[in-house]
Amino acid sequence: MNILEYENTQEIKSHGLADFPFNIYLCSIPLDFPLVPAHWHNDMEIIYIKKGQGRITVDLAPIVANQGDIIVVPPGQLHSIEQFEEQSMEYENIIFQLNMLMAVQGDTCTEKFFQPLLQRQIGIWNHYTPDSSVYPILSNCLDTMDNICKSFAPGYELAIKGQLFTFFYALNSFIKKPLPSHQNKSLDRLKDILKYVETNYSDKISVADAAEICGFSQSHFMKFFKNNMAVSFTDYLNDYRLTMAARLLISSSDSIVNIAAETGFDNLSYFNRLFKRKYDCTPTAFRNRS
Repeated sequence: MNILEYENTQEIKSHGLADFPFNIYLCSIPLDFPLVPAHWHNDMEIIYIKKGQGRITVDLAPIVANQGDIIVVPPGQLHSIEQFEEQSMEYENIIFQLNMLMAVQGDTCTEKFFQPLLQRQIGIWNHYTPDSSVYPILSNCLDTMDNICKSFAPGYELAIKGQLFTFFYALNSFIKKPLPSHQNKSLDRLKDILKYVETNYSDKISVADAAEICGFSQSHFMKFFKNNMAVSFTDYLNDYRLTMAARLLISSSDSIVNIAAETGFDNLSYFNRLFKRKYDCTPTAFRNRS
């Protein structure tokens, strides 16, 4: 299971095809899962808060998101979603590939906006609240796409693309300069190690392995990771594994022993102890409660 599959477990409107890579999902924090760990992917993602409040972090910058807020995450940006204090949050996840809007031979839209956005040569603001000047346009596009995806009427692809072009037209006035190169380099190193964890969390991973990915000594890597993520690498790795274990406890009927092994814990008692510390209950109780 990769993080994108994990993030989109509560699919309600999925019609993503190879030639039309567009999906809408409905998710709930913490009812469906307690958090979506920091990750990145090459898809465009729009997070539309339908109810409640939560915390969304984009490129290490925290956002307290409220009902109605729209968070736009371009390809390649680190982001996570988690519960804020004791609040719950329901949100729609709109995920699609930018190349569905780009001309194969290139055109003005592709060359002036989509390609630079995909290559991180330009950036856009991530957070739009209901008092933003472009919010009525953005929210209307999202609500319209939501209605289109209730029936998938013939030609719905044209309607979806039309709304996406209008959405990006509104965002065009919020283009910003990309991060300085040294900050991008740090983020790229962090992205490399987080992607490594996402891909290999079921295997043995040492601090030395992670440091090698970044090209750092172990001591420098541990300091680098702690400064950027506010937790040690070992704590992050264990927390990521526990998050995946919790997801499997809900979504599969595998034994707890197998789930512990599948998520990188070769010692069941250690797994049980860490799980209870994080979720305040045993894995069995967590599965029964869910």
